[in-house]
Amino acid sequence: MIPRQEEGLRPFPERWPLASKFVLSACAAAVAELATFPLDLTKTRLQIQGEAALRHLGDNTGEALPYRGMIRTAAGIVQEEGLVKLWQGATPAVYRHVVYSGVRILTYEQLRGTVLRRADDNSFPLWKSIVGGMVAGAIGQFFASPTDLVKVQMQMEGRRRLEGKPPRIRSVHHAFMMILSEGGVRGLWAGWVPNVQRAALVNLGDLTTYDSTKHFLLLNTRLQDGVLCHSISRGLLYKSSIDCLIQAIRGEGFMSLYKGFVPTWMRMAPWSLVFWLTYEQIRRIAGVSSF
Repeated sequence: MIPRQEEGLRPFPERWPLASKFVLSACAAAVAELATFPLDLTKTRLQIQGEAALRHLGDNTGEALPYRGMIRTAAGIVQEEGLVKLWQGATPAVYRHVVYSGVRILTYEQLRGTVLRRADDNSFPLWKSIVGGMVAGAIGQFFASPTDLVKVQMQMEGRRRLEGKPPRIRSVHHAFMMILSEGGVRGLWAGWVPNVQRAALVNLGDLTTYDSTKHFLLLNTRLQDGVLCHSISRGLLYKSSIDCLIQAIRGEGFMSLYKGFVPTWMRMAPWSLVFWLTYEQIRRIAGVSSF
C-alpha cells in the first residue's frame, strides 16, 4: 500500500491532532454552554440593571427595578418573556465558546507539551501551569471577543422589547454587521482589555486547577483516569475599564462590583463540571489521549 493510501486510512485524530483537539473541546464547550446558559442570562440582566438605573437617575419616576436577585430575575424572564427566552442569545454564546474554549484548550496543551514541558516524572510544576493557564485564557478570550460582544447585545434584546423600545438586532449576522458599520473592525474588540484580563484569571482558576489537581491525584492516589477523578478535579457606556470601575462605584457603591456574583459562581461550577466530564469522555471515544 502506497504511503498516501496508508495516510488516508489513519484515524482523523492521528492525521490532524491539533484540529481534532480543537473540535472536541469546542463540542464539549457547546454542551456545557447550553446546559448552563440560563444562569449566564440571569447574571447579565442583574448586572445591566445598575446601568439602567443610572440612565434614569433624576427622572423621579419612582419605578422599581423589575428584578431583584437571581431567582426572581429568572422567574421574571420566564413569566414576562417565556421559558425559551432563558436561552436568548445562546447561539452567539455557543459560537463564543467554540472559539474561546477551542483556542484556550489547544493553546494550553501546546504550551504544556512543547514550550513549558513536563518534568522527567511526568509532573507539571504549578508555576508552569499558572503561566500556561493565564496565557491560554488571555489568547482564547482575545480571539473570542467579537462573539462575546454580540452575545451580550443579543441577550438584552428581550429587555428592550419589554421597555417598549424597538429591536435593534435580528440575528447574529445582523449584530456583527451593525457593530462593523458603527465601529469598524476595531469595534468588534470593544472592551477586550478587561475581558482578556478576566479570562486570564478565570483560567488560572479553571485550567490550572483542573490540570494540577487531576495529575496530582493520578500520581499520588489510586484513582484511575476516569469520571470520578475528572469530577473531583474539576453598548459603550464607558471609555475604558477604569472609567467603568469609577462610574460603577460612584453610581451604585462598591458592592455593585459584585452584582451577579452568585449566579456567576453558580454557573461556572456546573459549567466547568459539564465541560471537563464531556471533554474527557469524547476524547476517549475519539481515541485521543486524556487531557
